[in-house]
Amino acid sequence: MIALLATAGLGMICAQIVAQSAPQKTWSVRIVLPARMVVRERATLAVFGADGKLAPDVNVTFGTGQSASTDETGRASFTAPATGTVFLAKAAGTAAAAILEPAPEGNRQQGALVASFASVHEPVSICGGRFQGDADGNHVRINGEPALVMAASPECVSVLPGVKTSAGPAQIVVISPGGTWTATTTLVALESQFPKPPMLPGKKGRIEIRVRGTDQRVSILAINETPDVVRFLRGDAQEVLSGGGAENAVEIEAQAIRSGDFSFRGSLVPPRDDVSAQRYLDVAQPLASSESQRQLKEIAKELARQHHDEEKLRRRLDQIIDRERGEDFRTLAAAARALI
Repeated sequence: MIALLATAGLGMICAQIVAQSAPQKTWSVRIVLPARMVVRERATLAVFGADGKLAPDVNVTFGTGQSASTDETGRASFTAPATGTVFLAKAAGTAAAAILEPAPEGNRQQGALVASFASVHEPVSICGGRFQGDADGNHVRINGEPALVMAASPECVSVLPGVKTSAGPAQIVVISPGGTWTATTTLVALESQFPKPPMLPGKKGRIEIRVRGTDQRVSILAINETPDVVRFLRGDAQEVLSGGGAENAVEIEAQAIRSGDFSFRGSLVPPRDDVSAQRYLDVAQPLASSESQRQLKEIAKELARQHHDEEKLRRRLDQIIDRERGEDFRTLAAAARALI
């Protein structure tokens, strides 16, 4: 996910947030993994600190019991496990998940794939090429400007646009020893506008999220991180659709509970991927209580249908995540939810 962290009275900070745990949790660090990895192949991850900068000397442990520490660039290279379908990484109370793929057989069709919309301020996931698992083995340019490869595997790379890269239509070029790939996307920036004058306790107002870089309607996930200070009237985690047009924006209805700073995250909703969501849920199911396991099986049946109500499934999954306390389960379930 791409994220906008807005703090009342303190301006706006942009920071990347991946689907890692319960939606309302605030993380001291954030782990960036390639979306998919390949068994027994090299891969690279990155870690952001609480200040939004790449963090060196952070020890990251894996579900296999192995670990790796980030270097001075905030990244760590490692070899993916020999078995499994999902990869888990943990650091400083944070966890992240990625899909683990078997080694490809024979010649497969190659091509770089990227979401229709991505953030100009956050890592952009590119999948489908024959990339290098060591991040520095891949060279990426967005609209001609160099981009930092933060996480990588033979299947996917996650790159951070350069500071000179602007919001708007973007052409991506990836150069690796295995070949050169191109893809196109639209880079957007999310900005917040708070009520003026500030809301007083008990009063209602509207928080505006503006979208720069496109006049198309964009789906945004808004998550309230301080519900004890400000309450979102339609739920503290809600998916909203921008209005499109020249003044592309969406408003969140809110009510002040008490005085104090408040923060929320506005994230572009990632492309739907029911197959990967089901894989995360399959691994998560044995970690849940018997009641939750029954409900997860029902969600799996719905996902398998050609037509299903995504919003309803997300609400049901949110309820399960809220009552389960196992961190691995919550990480996997949240990863699934982000793709439904």
